[in-house]
Amino acid sequence: MKDVKILLSEDEMPRYWYNIQADMPNKPLPPLHPGTKQPVGPQDLAPLFPMELIKQEVSQDPWIEIPDEVRDIYRQWRPSPLFRARRLEKLLDTPAKIYYKYEGVSPSGSHKTNTAVAQAYYNKQEGVKRITTETGAGQWGTALSIACQMFGIECEVYMVRISFEQKPYRKALMNAFGAKVFSSPTNLTNAGRHILATDPNTAGSLGIAISEAIEMAVQDEHTKYALGSVLNHVLMHQTIIGQECLLQLEKAGDYPDIVIAPLGGGSNFAGMAFPFLRHNLVDGKQTRCIAVEPASCPKLTQGEFRYDFGDSAGYTPLLPMYTLGHNFRPAAIHAGGLRYHGASVLCSQLLKDGLIEANALQQLECFEAGIQFAKAEGIIPAPEANHAVAQAIREAKLCKESGESKTILFNLCGHGHLDMQAYSDYFDGKLQDHYLTEEELKGSLKELADYPPIA
Repeated sequence: MKDVKILLSEDEMPRYWYNIQADMPNKPLPPLHPGTKQPVGPQDLAPLFPMELIKQEVSQDPWIEIPDEVRDIYRQWRPSPLFRARRLEKLLDTPAKIYYKYEGVSPSGSHKTNTAVAQAYYNKQEGVKRITTETGAGQWGTALSIACQMFGIECEVYMVRISFEQKPYRKALMNAFGAKVFSSPTNLTNAGRHILATDPNTAGSLGIAISEAIEMAVQDEHTKYALGSVLNHVLMHQTIIGQECLLQLEKAGDYPDIVIAPLGGGSNFAGMAFPFLRHNLVDGKQTRCIAVEPASCPKLTQGEFRYDFGDSAGYTPLLPMYTLGHNFRPAAIHAGGLRYHGASVLCSQLLKDGLIEANALQQLECFEAGIQFAKAEGIIPAPEANHAVAQAIREAKLCKESGESKTILFNLCGHGHLDMQAYSDYFDGKLQDHYLTEEELKGSLKELADYPPIA
């Protein structure tokens, strides 16, 4: 009988997060203060984050120990299973070997819980009473609401309006864990009121929601802000995913030629790919690492590498990243977690250096791939995860054409059980692909002319 699941015991769970900054050939440029345009220091970030997370943000140590209390909570769903997608391989009639890491087994149903628990822990250690945050599709807001409940911290979530309307059960789930959830933009903040004044019918964006959450956090000394992606420490917390994969593939006697994950801000992709990139950088491995984004929000494939804000109102530091401009308004696709104008500093630098690849896919191809996967493997993927599924299927078909037996690994970052309206819309023919015009692409980038360029 051929194995389908490759499992690890709880004792085999990794004890350290991996910090790729230690091994990058070109270190990322520093974030800049939005006022002075000078590199930010720890005290500039202290109003938003506990000091331990700030230390992790700038650390050059390759390994950061996972606290015992965090590992004890991780045991509820970690190590997560690695599956050999044998039925999908058969359906595609491909010589490729396909593996997927299933993060949908976490309490929130996605990979986001890995960093939510860590961030809530460090905030609790510093005596924080309340955490504010943004959420797109709702996976991050759900994960943080669960983590805050575990540590007795209040949670306040600003949810992008289009997802708030498309995914009502996500709001109910966050409410069940004690979180307050607001449809962003709101009339509660200056940032929200400004957006509503200029565009009352806006679908919202992650950039706007981030602005609102930050604005609320800085008004209260007992409140901090938590981000679900983009920042260095968030990406690092997710690397437990790829590290487990390394151990599981070793048990299977295999190693990937291709590693694939969706990219909205970067934590999903980093969690899967960075441990394998370490072996590329340190040991000379040649694994291709492919970040997949929606064609309607193509910052990696059509954006510019330059300094930009991480939010719409300009509250965050200026970050060196691939961006479409912080005022870019992405189409209202169902993959809400990927509707972000910029990419993480770490992923951006790695792409600029040619160490990772990027591809942009339309949503109809992604949903078609998700249905193929569900029919073969019995799991309904989240719309975000469908991007990885679609790219894996593309690669598997190329293997069929060439006759090569490559090993493909992708991150099935979450289930789609609360995204069934998206699938209903797909079956009813209500979804459509979205093609950006040159005017749309260049419009919001023009506003960045006054910000420091990157050579």
